[in-house]
Amino acid sequence: MAYLPFILFTVFTNAAAQLMLKAGMSSMGSISFTADTAILRIFQIVFNPWVFAGLTTFVISMASHLYVLSKVDISFAYPFLSLAYVAVAIFAWLVFKEDLGALKIAGIALICVGTVLIAQGGTAHHDATETVASLDQVRT
Repeated sequence: MAYLPFILFTVFTNAAAQLMLKAGMSSMGSISFTADTAILRIFQIVFNPWVFAGLTTFVISMASHLYVLSKVDISFAYPFLSLAYVAVAIFAWLVFKEDLGALKIAGIALICVGTVLIAQGGTAHHDATETVASLDQVRT
């Protein structure tokens, strides 16, 4: 499918944004808000370099997702976003040394299998839709 690279770009920028946000919030330590420091604390969070980069990456991810949604069925594109769970879990294990036990690995495997099944079902329908649209253009 022609739009799969854009879908995967959306998935990986989404996952990268999550990892950047985690890095930023981890670097800030414990967060607490009081009535007189809330606004200042919010600015400190938003303008933390990692948090800011994560938020910016989310904007890029959403722009990519909007492009994808303009081109393919949402029932095909949206399930791919679950692959961001897979990427985040693996990179959280590698970068942040988070636990990746047997149940998480089993869940990752199920997400991957489900995404492949949805992609297989969606590709045939989308290709058929493109063929019908192409035939309509030839007739007119």
